[in-house]
Amino acid sequence: MRIGIDIGGTFTDFVLFNETTGQFTTHKTLSTPQDPAEAVLNGLTAQLSIINYQLSISKSQIQNPKPKIQNLHIVHGSTVATNALLERKGAVTALIATEGFRDVLEIGRQNRPNIYDLFSRRPSPLVPSELRFEVAERVDHHGQPLLSLNPATLDSLVGRLRAAGVTSVAVSLLFSFLYPDHEQLIADHLRRAGFSVSLSSEVLPEFREYERTSTTVVNAYVSPVMDRYLERLEKESGAADFRVMQSNGGSIRAGQARREAVRCVLSGPAGGVVGARYVAEAAGFSHLLTFDMGGTSTDVSLCAGDIQVTAESEIGGSPIRIPVIDIHTVGSGGGSIAYVDAGGALRVGPQSAGADPGPVCYGQGGQQPTVTDANLVLGRLAADQFLGGAMALDLPAAEAALAQLAQAAGLSARAGLSLAQTAALGVIEVVNAHMERALRVISIQRGHDSHDFSLVSFGGAGSLHAGQLARSLNIPRILIPPGAATLSAFGMLAADVVKDYVQTVMRPGDTPYADLDNLIAPLVKQGQTDVVAEGVPPANITLERLLDMRYRGQSYELTIPLTPNFVDEFHAAHARVYGYSEPGVSIEIVNLRLRAIGHLSRPPLSRVEVETQSTPAPFDHRPVVLSSGLTALPFYQGDQLQPGHQITGPAVIVQPDTTVFIDAGDELRVDEYRNLIVDVKRG
Repeated sequence: MRIGIDIGGTFTDFVLFNETTGQFTTHKTLSTPQDPAEAVLNGLTAQLSIINYQLSISKSQIQNPKPKIQNLHIVHGSTVATNALLERKGAVTALIATEGFRDVLEIGRQNRPNIYDLFSRRPSPLVPSELRFEVAERVDHHGQPLLSLNPATLDSLVGRLRAAGVTSVAVSLLFSFLYPDHEQLIADHLRRAGFSVSLSSEVLPEFREYERTSTTVVNAYVSPVMDRYLERLEKESGAADFRVMQSNGGSIRAGQARREAVRCVLSGPAGGVVGARYVAEAAGFSHLLTFDMGGTSTDVSLCAGDIQVTAESEIGGSPIRIPVIDIHTVGSGGGSIAYVDAGGALRVGPQSAGADPGPVCYGQGGQQPTVTDANLVLGRLAADQFLGGAMALDLPAAEAALAQLAQAAGLSARAGLSLAQTAALGVIEVVNAHMERALRVISIQRGHDSHDFSLVSFGGAGSLHAGQLARSLNIPRILIPPGAATLSAFGMLAADVVKDYVQTVMRPGDTPYADLDNLIAPLVKQGQTDVVAEGVPPANITLERLLDMRYRGQSYELTIPLTPNFVDEFHAAHARVYGYSEPGVSIEIVNLRLRAIGHLSRPPLSRVEVETQSTPAPFDHRPVVLSSGLTALPFYQGDQLQPGHQITGPAVIVQPDTTVFIDAGDELRVDEYRNLIVDVKRG
């Protein structure tokens, strides 16, 4: 039994794959923000109890009175590290730096995100001034010690750390990526004293001292929190293999995630991109815009054949320079709260009602209207069918909250609509504008033509909004997988083992290929060894050798494959990204990179041949508010749709864990994988 688990701000999702029968089971339970492990363990216990009961029925014929699931494998995407960072609830962390450089973390870069904001304030560093310590040591830029570290000075440092209540320590010394011995000496001393220690030479052995220090500090700050969380889950889940999704789209064993939690800060959204690419590739689509709208936020990404990975990301004001899937996130989700600002304008998000109390219609004490309440009032959600009928929605409460919002905003009812319905339309227009802007950032603003892409819509709320977004951006089609609401959890089951390595070398561009091949050999050996240790056979391992290169004098690099023609490939990549190249200008090779990929077996996607094309019968007709007014629309049961079925919008399709709204003129067909393919009518 393989289980993917994704914690969201509102729901925790489970996808169970039985390798014996080839069957999938999905489950959603409300998240428990005060203790995320509770939702995981409660949902896991409930699902395994059902499966064990089913096993007892099937095994009763062979007199097996106590059947039990064997070889339980779990892949988990966690928001624990992310939340600890964003909410500043990590471990009490100290920083040890080279003498004279303790304030690198606070000085940072001169870049200002809001250059004309006179009142702009940078977030305070994770480690305050009083917890930043110095050691007398120095290494030059060639990796040669100029001043050796005296181990005797570390005893007093231990006493100062204990007196300050420190539990975790980040160590980032100058040029430690070339000469890590001093950091290792400090780590040995502090670990014997009982501290959790993160070394920059282990977390990120590359140049740029600010980003290296920041990444190491983030790891030290969140790893103790992640360690406690995963230790409990490993112990109480009883899993034979417990893996954690990384931000780079691959999984690692929980042991490494507990030590290097910085690699998992975007694990949930990464699972969604991996899952979206897997199902879309099987359906014949390679150029994708992934659109993951959950209860709290919306995550979007672009895949032009391959998943896009970047080493430049920032969370909560802290740069993190490790490879992560290039995902853009906005605070727009089903639980995003609608309100009227000080100027009287209608706003939506980024504040979310979350799982507790949740939207008003959940009946758990929520008082502020949300996007989910707006969709319910517009008739696009079936109050009696939510979560397969397991959770009834309170329509009158949602209407009252939105009517109150309309009065606060000074809105007047549109012709044929109530005041609540008028406000609900406004909420949907505002939240769609936020999400459209996010999709533009990753596509049109980066030089891509959105008409060349398909929109893969998933997440519990995504398919209620995908049609309008696709039409606004001139995207020709939408793909909605059969398990759209739990696709991030499914993507974790489809993820390979991925490990990234980097080493700064600073070599001229005319360095022979053979020399570079020798320099990267230690990374290749380490990558091969580490992936084999994850249980992957050597025959299933792919090693991608990469270079970070730039023209001399530039501040940033392009990553290209390490091949004998690497210089020509760099010029071509520069022309493709920036519109020009300069073959006569000197080139620098900054970093060597290695991506080690251990290919795991993916859950197969069941395929059914399409024999006939027909239009299914709706189970009901219900009033729904469109931009043109109130109209009775057909409602279809999504689990009754079969390959070959076709539906012309407007219509609503009710799935057990999500709802699909098909706009007027859009054409839906069900393909052989039971994906819903929507051809969008040009606006």
